[in-house]
Amino acid sequence: MIVEAIVLAGGFGTRLQALVHDVPKSMALINQRPFLEYLFDYLISEGVTKVVLSVGYKYEVISSHFMDRYKSLAIRYVVETEPLGTGGGIRLAMWKIEGLRALVLNGDSLFKVNYRDLMEFHLKKKADATLALRKLNDTSRYGRVTMSRARRITGFSEKGAKPRPGFINGGVYIIEKYFLMEPGFRGRFSMEKDCFERYYPESGFYGFPDDGYFLDIGIPEDYLKAQHEFATFRD
Repeated sequence: MIVEAIVLAGGFGTRLQALVHDVPKSMALINQRPFLEYLFDYLISEGVTKVVLSVGYKYEVISSHFMDRYKSLAIRYVVETEPLGTGGGIRLAMWKIEGLRALVLNGDSLFKVNYRDLMEFHLKKKADATLALRKLNDTSRYGRVTMSRARRITGFSEKGAKPRPGFINGGVYIIEKYFLMEPGFRGRFSMEKDCFERYYPESGFYGFPDDGYFLDIGIPEDYLKAQHEFATFRD
């Protein structure tokens, strides 16, 4: 069972500046509630009891709103004094994780993955990292992830490629703590580019397809879409 999670919540939200001002992207209001509240509600519904927030830009907005608890969810913070990238932010937060592994999520997207099934798959494969994948008709915005029949990751394609159906990285992972403690992962680095895309040929990275609800609020079109779709969610 998953009890600990890391959420990357330090994004600037550059593409949302016309609609969201002076707050981290994860605190963008959806129907007068910060996006993080919706994400936390789903974590709670899936049995998560502890979360470590990796924060940076205007982190006081987040910490003053949530303090150290949201409903039944205990919250801890790690603050980046300088931008560390997605990989550096995750590695920093791993020092606060008590167990051997953690669920890791992007703080600007909601992907309703079955966490219990994700963990069961991860442990069965003895993976270094398992990426939750979402099938889309057009993967050009995100890039495409390919897998073998055994679901081992076999490749990544760049964003902006020719529109085609396939699996995308849904921004939800289970990562073994020992893997990110390797000496090669220090300072600022991208989890996607400098870890997954670089080391997939030699490391145990697996894909877990899931058809759960998915929305990334990183662009104005989808931020506005969330205002309508999230109205049906219950906490």
